[in-house]
Amino acid sequence: MLAGLTPALRRAVSIALGADAKQASNIVILEVGEVLGITEYFVIAGASNTRLSKAIAEEVQQVVRDADGDLPLRMEGMDDRTWILMDYGDVVVHVFTEEVRSYYELERLWGDVNVVDWKAYLPASAG
Repeated sequence: MLAGLTPALRRAVSIALGADAKQASNIVILEVGEVLGITEYFVIAGASNTRLSKAIAEEVQQVVRDADGDLPLRMEGMDDRTWILMDYGDVVVHVFTEEVRSYYELERLWGDVNVVDWKAYLPASAG
């Protein structure tokens, strides 16, 4: 299913699928590599509350660990859980509560980059 993708895109899509499995909302993958230069993709996911944001972040960690054995290079925000940032080098994950996400508006800030259609990789039974 993800075999033809670059390693970074495969990781980003896997993260989006994992976040979706934990009921994250408004999941977006932004291709920021050409503009930002320090990472290839941002995965942005919303959560209705801090308990859910923690569950989404834990699922992301498990998905990446199962796929690659990798842990985040850096992780911030697990104390208050309104904005959890997980840096995997080639992919940076942002898990926001809805209020914090609407305040920072990362999608608007990075509005000139390509958006990856990660839903195209959903299993047929889920789509």
